[in-house]
Parts: sequence; structure tokens; C-alpha cells
Amino acid sequence: MLAAAERLFAERGPQAVTMEDIARAAGVGKGTLYRRYPSRDAIAVALLDEHERSLQQRMLNGPPPLGPGAPPAERLAAFYAAMADLLENHSHLALAAETGPLRFTTGAYTFWRAHVNALLADAGIGPERTALTDVLLAPLAPELYRYQRETLKLSAGQVKAALGTLATRVLATR
Repeated sequence: MLAAAERLFAERGPQAVTMEDIARAAGVGKGTLYRRYPSRDAIAVALLDEHERSLQQRMLNGPPPLGPGAPPAERLAAFYAAMADLLENHSHLALAAETGPLRFTTGAYTFWRAHVNALLADAGIGPERTALTDVLLAPLAPELYRYQRETLKLSAGQVKAALGTLATRVLATR
């Protein structure tokens, strides 16, 4: 079911795909699909979760600078680059699963927030760390990434470079 949904979402965009479309493409009845996934958004969350978990594992156990062992500015820049890659490849899922207030309720956002907060703590950022954590995650909103890529016509490399500049400028002096 998930493979069929991912293919349809990539081809048409999640908003143009119905639960009936997914059930038909997966070769299952609508009831079977609804028992497992109550909505199209739930399917998008499940699909995106697979990709986010892979990134989380690389952050926890992979080599530096994404994994442990690099200075905070380098780790934040690597995190930004990895997230830009995730958005480049799966923004259609992120737009269906993590927009507006929904973004802040996902387990992935909680993980990203803890990671950035820990990097700021390692860099010696004090009381403003709580607010700064969300400020540093804001550029990763799927709506903003899509706007930069499609409306402003920035390349993925340009977006990554800007995020890298943000990481190094905020944390370089720490």
C-alpha cells in the first residue's frame, strides 16, 4: 500500500490523490486501506517517517560531520544539507504531512528540535537557546523550501549554501 501511495504522490502530488486511487493502485479494498491508514495524510506521514528515520540514524551513528564528533557549526551545516536533500527528494510528502501547526506535532520535529538544541548547548548558547532552536528550524519548513525552489528558482545547491552560511554564522564564534 505504501509503495503504491508513494508512487502516486510523486506522480500527481498528494492533494490530487484519493484514498480510492491508492486502494486501486495497491490492489486492496478501500476498507483494508482505511483500517490501516485513516487518511491520505496518515499515509504521507508513514512514508515520510521512513525517510526521516534513516536520517535520524545517520545523525546518531554516522560519521561526522552529520554524526557525532564534529564541532556544532559543522554538525548544524551538515544537518541542514541532509534536510535539504530530504526536502528535495520528498517535499511532496512533507507538504502533505508536515505543514502549518502539524509540523510541530510530529516525532521527527521533536527529534530535530532536540538535536539542534543540543548543538546550541554544545556551542555554549545560554538562555536564548530555546527560542533560537525553533528559529534555526524555521528555514526547513516544507512550504519555504518549495517556495525557494519553485517560485524563486533557487537551485538546491543555493538553498544548501544559504543554510550552511546560517549555521556557520550563528555558531562560528562559539
